[in-house]
Amino acid sequence: MNIKPLSGACAWKGENIVNDSSWQFHFDAIDLVDLDEALFHAKNAGCDIRSVDRSLFPLDHLSQKLHDISSVLEDGCGFARLKSLPLDRWSMEDRELIWMGLASHIGVPVYQNYQGQLIRPITAERGDVGDRYGQLEMDSGQFLSSRARTASNSELRFHTDRCDVVALLCTGQAETGGDSRIASSVTVHNEMLKRAPELCKMLYEDLPRSRIGEEQGGETAWYYLPVWGVQNNKFTSHYSRTYVEALEYVSGAPQVSDVQWKAMDMLAELADECALSMRLDPGDIQFLNNHVIYHSRGSYQDNPDKGLVRSLTRIWLCSPQRALPEKHKILWGEVESGKIRGGIQQPIVSQQTIPN
Repeated sequence: MNIKPLSGACAWKGENIVNDSSWQFHFDAIDLVDLDEALFHAKNAGCDIRSVDRSLFPLDHLSQKLHDISSVLEDGCGFARLKSLPLDRWSMEDRELIWMGLASHIGVPVYQNYQGQLIRPITAERGDVGDRYGQLEMDSGQFLSSRARTASNSELRFHTDRCDVVALLCTGQAETGGDSRIASSVTVHNEMLKRAPELCKMLYEDLPRSRIGEEQGGETAWYYLPVWGVQNNKFTSHYSRTYVEALEYVSGAPQVSDVQWKAMDMLAELADECALSMRLDPGDIQFLNNHVIYHSRGSYQDNPDKGLVRSLTRIWLCSPQRALPEKHKILWGEVESGKIRGGIQQPIVSQQTIPN
């Protein structure tokens, strides 16, 4: 395998991009009028979050800004922040419709669980999240699924989600901690190729993963998928260590080699080394291209008495401008550009198409 360094704006380091203006956007007064008018149009058409799309949520002025964000996601650094949506301007119901309508200009929403959830709240939930969202019982304690970990206030390691673009709207922030950290998977790839080429090569090869939690289901309790791949000169990475670690508790699953663990250890170290930290304020929106961005979250502490509770609403979007390697079909469903893909497959899947 002839592996070469990858180039482009998506290969960045946090220290070099922190003050770059290319990923920073703001709502202006005309944008807000646009949203008010689009909301009026969508409600008159009888839309809810399941039926609204960009044709039913027309944006005149703001559409150009969202087009620019889409370009940054696919051909630029791979992430964007759109600041200062005035959350108190609308009711919670209207705000949710606005959030889905706005996101539909970036991509087509896909399901985030088997119950057909399109907008998911991300906050620290009380009670036993493992019982609700998946866990394995062991002598040493509980092994939480990725879904359960997200519903806690603990740290989340660098990973990607099961969609082209993850969109997060911050509606509240913790008293301490909870900062978002992102890293260029392209830079991680290039650094590993430079420092440990054999480990870099290892991540292009099949890696077994479990289906615990969000990836539950399928013919077997595990499957193979490389961490890295290139198709038509475009890179993609899909990675979450939790699904690999859970193999230990799946009967009959293949073992991960010491060299594979070493490669994943180095991936995490390089992501941490190259990362950009970002604290989202209420009203901020973060868009991430999962193919070229790893994201993580620091642990945090809420203070409900002071109204300081970290809360975000998440939308998974299909925006398939790049084709994916054939081996990624087992997770994504489709690998061709322009096809609906990603998310969690439903018992009965409705036919969706990418709008023009």
